[in-house]
Amino acid sequence: MLQQTRVAAVIPYYERFLGRFPDARTLAEAPEDELLAMWAGLGYYSRARNLQKAAKQLVEQGRFPEELEALLELAGVGEYTAAAIASIAFGRPHAVVDGNVRRVMARIANEGAGDPKVLADELLDRRDPAAWNQAVMELGALICLPKQPLCESCPVREQCGARAAGTQAELPRKRAKPEAQRIDRTLLLIQRGDRVLMTPSPRVNGFWDLPERIDGSRVGATLGAFSHTITFRNYRFTVQEAKLANGSVPKECRWLNRAERSTLPLSTTAKKAFRLAGPIDLE
Repeated sequence: MLQQTRVAAVIPYYERFLGRFPDARTLAEAPEDELLAMWAGLGYYSRARNLQKAAKQLVEQGRFPEELEALLELAGVGEYTAAAIASIAFGRPHAVVDGNVRRVMARIANEGAGDPKVLADELLDRRDPAAWNQAVMELGALICLPKQPLCESCPVREQCGARAAGTQAELPRKRAKPEAQRIDRTLLLIQRGDRVLMTPSPRVNGFWDLPERIDGSRVGATLGAFSHTITFRNYRFTVQEAKLANGSVPKECRWLNRAERSTLPLSTTAKKAFRLAGPIDLE
């Protein structure tokens, strides 16, 4: 949950998630709709699906793996997560390299294009890898800051090549970001009593959204517009009321009443559109 997400935002999600899924078996057996609904708002939904896949693997194995190679076999677990679990939970000698550690290593070596994992492995305290990894991550989070690092407070300032060369503000080198895209879309609010016509989201797999177009529909009043950003795509959504001209509904669409909308995973764009609509606001 903490990947690409602030701690303050994660805490209520974490508490609800553990309350509903207290162990691997409960998570493994949960319906995907419920899983995604519990995760809704955190984004990067492949994390939730991989977490459930990993829970199923653990149930099948009957134990939690301790070695790096076995941890890497779990769905969604990459080198960073595997090294963190192996070293912190089981004392295995593997260096953890997150954004903070990468910045510390780049500055210590005064190298913008080198491999921070190689240096982190060389410096790792193999007698206590858990404490070392957590200390370096905290050093990056609290002292070796991206901007205006607190060099005079740094416990390893005498070993820092970047500080000696005066290049700490330049490291690590920034990666080029993809050029932002502006995308305009229209969402159609089509109602039948307390039910709303919804469709699988074209942007977030497993979630439900308002349809963008339906052949033969008649568009009515504009309810408003909102912005929504997904990575480098900047969307501008206009929400309009609409009616079906011939009453036919595309096979992928469903009429969802208020109760169904409150239990199924709705996309963030659908929730923003409902807030514009007012009378059918889920909140």
